[in-house]
Amino acid sequence: MAGKVTDDRFPLREPTREHSGSASAAVADEPAGLPGVHRLHSAAMMAELLGVPAAALRHWVRGGLLAPVRRSGSLEWFDFPQLVVGRHLARLLAGGLSLREIDAKLAGLAPGGATAAARVAERIVTDGRRLSIRDGERLLGAGGQLQFSFYTEPLESPGRPRGGPPAILPGWPPDGGPEPLVAGGPQPASDEAAEILDLADDLEAAGEFAEAAEALRAVLQAQGPTAPVMFMLAELLYRAGDLTAARERYYATIEIDADHLQARASLGCLLMELGEHELALAALEGVLRQEPEYADAHWHVAAVLTALGREPEARHHLRTFLALAPDSPWAAAARERLR
Repeated sequence: MAGKVTDDRFPLREPTREHSGSASAAVADEPAGLPGVHRLHSAAMMAELLGVPAAALRHWVRGGLLAPVRRSGSLEWFDFPQLVVGRHLARLLAGGLSLREIDAKLAGLAPGGATAAARVAERIVTDGRRLSIRDGERLLGAGGQLQFSFYTEPLESPGRPRGGPPAILPGWPPDGGPEPLVAGGPQPASDEAAEILDLADDLEAAGEFAEAAEALRAVLQAQGPTAPVMFMLAELLYRAGDLTAARERYYATIEIDADHLQARASLGCLLMELGEHELALAALEGVLRQEPEYADAHWHVAAVLTALGREPEARHHLRTFLALAPDSPWAAAARERLR
């Protein structure tokens, strides 16, 4: 594609899955850890670590199966316990269940519905497309029905994702789960709109981009333009390879919500792919002025500065990125660049 940055030292939107070097390697000039989001995972990092599309992560957050521990406007961060829950959900998705099937099957497994079941997902075992939850020596299905344990296997039996410690979760959590440290999460949609958004998530996760886009446009037509849905459509168009349409939707998102930092960051990445480096840098630096602890933006700024030949400044942003997100899937690549 004309104008696309081909330097693979900085994956633009999704980091490479092939990491070189030790994940714990120290960098001599790495600054001290920063407060706030240090060692938390952004939504993009979570999706990469789980190996799921961003639509799946948004779906689980919207349904309460995952809960960000910090929010700042449109930005969300997740801690390690949420990563563990996400790993179990990702295995269900990889096992052939759709996002809506996962919701429905989890809903009947535990008191408190799907949200409570997700938080103790290490106790869920599978038998084909049937899910049960382990209660001591017993297996309970939907509605608490006793199940036989033949042909069932733990959800985590295929093996943990590379680079992660074993899942250790407490027992049944209190109702409600963790509250975000900063308010400003997405507003709930109407029941009909929420159902269409769930359908769009399923279609996107299955790679049916055109159909998913039509579903999102239907929501926009029904309830009017909103920044969250406009942003979802922009991300979907980007994944489908329609960069021009995606750029316009990112701009439209920012016109609706000037503080939608995810849209500004994604727009910066898209402009970089199109070779518009100065505009990309302006967009990303604007993000950092509002949220200096957003590690993803530091990573992308470093990529733009490198493309512009401003290597010392790029190294500064790489060091800041590592201080904020030392466990990021991009960390090994950042350390390699600094070496």
